[in-house]
Amino acid sequence: MRRTCLVLVVLILCAAAVFAGGKREEGVTTLTIAGRDGAFGTAMDLATQEYTRQNPNVRFEILKLSGAELMEQTVIELRGGTGAFDVLLVDDPFLPRIQDAGWLVNLDDLYREQGLEIDPDLVENMVNVGRYPYPSGDLYALPHVGNVALFAYRHDIASRYGYSAIDTWSDVLDIARRIDAEGDDTVPVLFRGVQGNPIVTGFLPIFWAFGADILVDGKPAFDTPEALAAVEFFLELAEYAPAGVTAYQATQVRDALLSGAGAMAIEVWPGWIGDLENPEQSDVVGKVSIAAHPGQVKGSSSMIGAWMVGIPRDSRNIDAAFDFIQYLTSAPVQEMMADKTGIPPTRHSVHHIPRLQEKYPWYPAQLAGQISGSVRPRTDYWPQIETVFGDYLQRALVGEVSAQEALQQIQRRVTEVLR
Repeated sequence: MRRTCLVLVVLILCAAAVFAGGKREEGVTTLTIAGRDGAFGTAMDLATQEYTRQNPNVRFEILKLSGAELMEQTVIELRGGTGAFDVLLVDDPFLPRIQDAGWLVNLDDLYREQGLEIDPDLVENMVNVGRYPYPSGDLYALPHVGNVALFAYRHDIASRYGYSAIDTWSDVLDIARRIDAEGDDTVPVLFRGVQGNPIVTGFLPIFWAFGADILVDGKPAFDTPEALAAVEFFLELAEYAPAGVTAYQATQVRDALLSGAGAMAIEVWPGWIGDLENPEQSDVVGKVSIAAHPGQVKGSSSMIGAWMVGIPRDSRNIDAAFDFIQYLTSAPVQEMMADKTGIPPTRHSVHHIPRLQEKYPWYPAQLAGQISGSVRPRTDYWPQIETVFGDYLQRALVGEVSAQEALQQIQRRVTEVLR
């Protein structure tokens, strides 16, 4: 307990040092952005620099944090009501927690006050991620980064078996069996098999396609025929995965795909496939198709992993922040960020730009995934649910428990979590 308190005190003191800043210029508004590191941080730099060029009276202070640091700092500052942040980047599954706490400005109110409307060019399914209650409540965040899980397959191999496209998960299993029967060195199926978030994230598009769901009317829905069919299918498909798949993370999936060692990957993200058509990095240039996930009982349900942008309720610069987040999510800025950093846009028009489609051939699939994709349950307890789900799913994968036993345990333990 003493150590936890000490960590919190250190974080708060660090935040105070960062946000205290120097003497403010008269007539200049400074917006503080709690953002991410990496490509996200580079993209935010580009956007803020251009915004300041067009609006010389606005300056920015940008925090570039890891995902875990950003969530931790968000809770500390917003719970304290310090007004330290003016713009906040939020990962999709974390969004319900801060919406429920009432820490974000209602954007619908700001649109009405300023006589504006949400641009229909923004993908509606991505906009709805920012609504609370999801998917038709008030809007509290706009879609900034359009991350969505996608499906990858070697179309040269699929065509060998008469498939010009892969429409169902049954197609995937059929191709995997036929590759295996040929006995060459190509691994039929790749996925992240590490316990917890990795295995769950890869599995969810199968789970949803079989008509299963995680929560129904706020209650766990794991012990159902649909969920059992999905897990049994997954275990059958996993027979054609690499022997060490339980240790596979993003790096292993990416490397196997780019080297040509793998024929299909049930989960790839835009950030993993940037070098797919780069002959200096890829041995499969022109051979891999990226698509929205196959359907089965239901249609395609790729998993949305958007990063949203909102305004803390305690910001002292709400109007300026609102103007900036509209600019940040505008078509010209999304085009610039996509071109220079590779982060996926959330607008129809940007996905249709020929120059970007040539650079990122998966844009049509990415847009399709955004339009038809599903979100994880809108609950504060998703991290605990995901941990339990991933634990027993991997136990089933290694044969410690049957599919039925895994789902019964998940049902019981998630029920306890929600109590």
